[in-house]
Amino acid sequence: MKPHLLTIFSKSMVLCAFAATAVSCKKAIETAKPEYRALTEAVYASGTIAPRGEYKVYAMADGVITRRAVDEGSVVKTGDVLFRIDNDEQAARMNAARDVYRTAESNYNATSPALAESESALRSAQSKYSNDSLQFARVSDLFASKAMTQADYDKAKLAFQVSHNDFTAAKQRYERTKRQLYVDMQNAQSQFKVSAKQESNALVKSSSDGMVYEAYKQQGEAVRRNDPLALIGSERDVYIKLSVDELDIQKIRVGQEVLVKIDVYQDRTFKARVEKIYPMLMKQDQSFRVDAAFVDGLPERFVGVTAEANIIISRKERALVIPKALLLNGDSVLVKNADGNAAKVKIRKGAENYDVVEILSGLSDSSQLVVKK
Repeated sequence: MKPHLLTIFSKSMVLCAFAATAVSCKKAIETAKPEYRALTEAVYASGTIAPRGEYKVYAMADGVITRRAVDEGSVVKTGDVLFRIDNDEQAARMNAARDVYRTAESNYNATSPALAESESALRSAQSKYSNDSLQFARVSDLFASKAMTQADYDKAKLAFQVSHNDFTAAKQRYERTKRQLYVDMQNAQSQFKVSAKQESNALVKSSSDGMVYEAYKQQGEAVRRNDPLALIGSERDVYIKLSVDELDIQKIRVGQEVLVKIDVYQDRTFKARVEKIYPMLMKQDQSFRVDAAFVDGLPERFVGVTAEANIIISRKERALVIPKALLLNGDSVLVKNADGNAAKVKIRKGAENYDVVEILSGLSDSSQLVVKK
């Protein structure tokens, strides 16, 4: 892991500050004493500056960019046209679908030839059925009063039944033709809507207010569906995306203070606060993503620039500390005892940074630590 930006002590300075020398008749033992100091514990993280609400705009159709309406730095509103993508084949398909829909719509109209012919046949069958029905009724009365022969009665009855069947068949044909024309019209309308939707995809629009930070394609370039065209984000509001080592992530909490150094702002430190911790490990670098919001914002709108940060875990005004270099196996130190020999002593650690560690128990400020050479 890289050194903290907030290096409270350097190793050489710490050892020099703590070191003292004790001399015996056998040999000299260099020692150092624990000291009470202010201690800031921080976790180092690297990251980049990103705009709020950033998203990529993608091509929704194949074709050629015939218009690029924005450049890097352009401010856009929701619904603004960013690119136009034209495709001659798609335009031809849409025109064909429109013609088919218009024809189907015309055929379903009551005055259409197909429907008018069927309706005319229905009216003729209905008229004949009505006439034969009246004729059969008169014949039936005459037959009942013995004024009509059986043969004439049977002939009238047969004519009535035939015209009834013809009328029923003509009615069914008319209804079937009307239903089929309606289905044809609905299908043609659906196909036209699909084609029109695909044609509308030719206009690539902004889905939110913001600024264009990157435009990846030029006018005249051929694109395929789902090709990225531009990166858009908030015009003013930026935040920092940090990568925190998996060994340190358990120390991070929402609301913790973050001190940030950004390459383009030399010799300046910005304050931020942790606002979101992502639970998914990024396997490529074994780190977790942590987002932090700037307290006072940034003077300019630079995004994509690298940054280094220290996430403040704790601050103590008075802590008993020793140099980390004196630790043995992370939980012990060598202490010079009363007879001048070195003895291994276990300690309990508290807060720590890159250079020093807090001692909670096992040592006092009068303990003499053996400095390893």
